[in-house]
Amino acid sequence: MGQSRRTGSAGSGDDAMNMAFKPKSVTVRILDSADANELARIEAYVAASADGTPFHRPAWMVSVSKACGHEWRYLIAEDDEGALQGILPLHLIHSGLFGRALVSSGFAVGGGILGSSDQAIQILADEAWRFAERHSFPSVELRGGPVPDRDWQHIDGVYAGFIKPLAEDDESQLLDIPRKQRAEVRKGLKNPLTVRVGTQAEDREDHYAVYAESVRNLGTPVFPKALFDEVLNGFGEDADILTVLHAGQPVASVLSLYHQQTVMPYWGGGTWDARRLRANDIMYYALMNHARERGCTSFDFGRSKVGTGAFSFKKNWGFEPRPLSYGTRTIAGEEARDVNPMSPKYRLQVALWQRLPLAVANRVGPYIAKGLG
Repeated sequence: MGQSRRTGSAGSGDDAMNMAFKPKSVTVRILDSADANELARIEAYVAASADGTPFHRPAWMVSVSKACGHEWRYLIAEDDEGALQGILPLHLIHSGLFGRALVSSGFAVGGGILGSSDQAIQILADEAWRFAERHSFPSVELRGGPVPDRDWQHIDGVYAGFIKPLAEDDESQLLDIPRKQRAEVRKGLKNPLTVRVGTQAEDREDHYAVYAESVRNLGTPVFPKALFDEVLNGFGEDADILTVLHAGQPVASVLSLYHQQTVMPYWGGGTWDARRLRANDIMYYALMNHARERGCTSFDFGRSKVGTGAFSFKKNWGFEPRPLSYGTRTIAGEEARDVNPMSPKYRLQVALWQRLPLAVANRVGPYIAKGLG
């Protein structure tokens, strides 16, 4: 695909004519190939930005594309000296079940526009919509970052994020957990559980088995195993798996991402035995301690929908919810995709999925889940 450019400037009309300096222009272009130099520039820009997330990184974009078959693009905003002023990562999601959309970022709880100025943010948003129109995508989804006011719908009050500083040592971390939840962790510490951290084949197999069972029990299809493998490969030392075992068998496991001294437990779950053994509680407590040993200072519990069990669970750990704002834009007469499994429209499907034999759910689930984006 060829490259397109749009230009904006910091001033216009009489005000611009009266300015004593030449306003900087911002140009936006499309990156659609894995050019190593370009991706290195983006990686450095994300790393230097306080608002950068793992889901802005090239490792995430390329890993999702490899595993699930969705194309990716970066919209890149630059000033007239060629310096990066902003990026917008996009996955081109195609699904017969869930429709088509440009998503920033696919399979992520973050992403969106990462910009150094309001001017760059607006021109990136405008170019994303022009791209959608040119390629017949009925909607654009921004999962974080600033949302332009013009023509964009703000989605507020639906999701919340949970981030908290880590304590100074293991005992302080335990005491930092509210009393009721701390009692659950102490019960788990009395059980004969062991913790293993790694990214080897055994870690990956155990994690996928536990995660697949967990999401089946929740009534949702599991992602392809290739997605977890590609993310682990792409992130290298910035991702790992922590697994809790009982009698040598995995009962809880989480794949975590590390970014800017923050750990994010991203894909995690437990078997039916995990609740009885308090294995999930041990998993998160052990991850907090492991992350601190890696040099992390913050724990990002991810997002949860307001009013859900996951939302309450994270509050029980002493995390205060922070409202998240997402943005969508759709063509006239169309509604944005609804891929939230908590939506009432999927209540019957969720109930049916929970009854599927695990082998069947694991065989069929990845074909469905690839279209969620």
